[in-house]
Amino acid sequence: MGLFFNDYESAGPGISKNAPKKKGLALFFDIFFRKFWQLIGLNLLFSLTCLPLFGAIAAISFMTNYDMLLIVLGVLLLVFMVLIGPATAGMTKVLRNFILGKHTYIIRDFFRAFRLNFKKSLFVGVIDVIVAASVIASYNVYPGMVVIYQDKMSFSQIFYVPMIITFSLAIVVAMMNFYIYPMIIATDLTMKKLLKNSFALAFVGMKNNIVPFITEVFAFIGMFLLFLFNPPVCVTLLPFIPASIVWFIVCFNSYPVIQKFVINPYYDDLGEINPEELPPGEDIPGEAPVFEDMGGKEKPIEKRKKSKGKRIS
Repeated sequence: MGLFFNDYESAGPGISKNAPKKKGLALFFDIFFRKFWQLIGLNLLFSLTCLPLFGAIAAISFMTNYDMLLIVLGVLLLVFMVLIGPATAGMTKVLRNFILGKHTYIIRDFFRAFRLNFKKSLFVGVIDVIVAASVIASYNVYPGMVVIYQDKMSFSQIFYVPMIITFSLAIVVAMMNFYIYPMIIATDLTMKKLLKNSFALAFVGMKNNIVPFITEVFAFIGMFLLFLFNPPVCVTLLPFIPASIVWFIVCFNSYPVIQKFVINPYYDDLGEINPEELPPGEDIPGEAPVFEDMGGKEKPIEKRKKSKGKRIS
């Protein structure tokens, strides 16, 4: 068990490469329970990049000087806008390794993906923040306009139309996020192709989007209600639980779609096998193995018993 360390350090008989490969829910829960504490550690890392947002919320609650509040909010939200995209890319990289069964060091892989994918993920993160701000503004402005103009015009409900459009676009962008971040860390596609592919996959993979989208909505509503009725509990839970688990559900459902429609066709065009689809420890056919996988064959290493006598150096 460890928050930031891998679980390959314990001695044991290993897993045979010929063992049946788990799929679907069996694979999901296998990864989830094996990596649970590392998911919490990953959530802690991701939460560090959200500190400017938490600071902005605290500033709204406690600052009384309006001019100073605007300056503080502007700076904190700008920092958050810069960090959120690359941090999501870093979290996606680690979760992709979990899903593919790849060896990973959470801190190293998180910050490496943060750095290497900074420009592309920054662009996506800025779009996400703008869309989120538009949704909040739409929710607060258009219903009020309906109330103001209901006595002046017979079709005041027309103001609900731009709000519905804004919410609809936000849903599409949210589903595009399911695909664009995994493609950012897994491919070398240009931003134009990333946007085009993620938009197409948001509709092609609609069946795979249902569970992640519902999970995101319920997680957001649950944490928002918890913040309203019990802020201390909400603030205590946020660094540990929601983000990494919700995003794990997203990546687990979306990455197979990316493999099918983006990664596999690339290797098919090259006439090669996608190494991501090979079981851990299995080599690409035709290539000489670097070592023989002894998973399931070796004997467990017994821990040496501590001697009761005096140690001789």
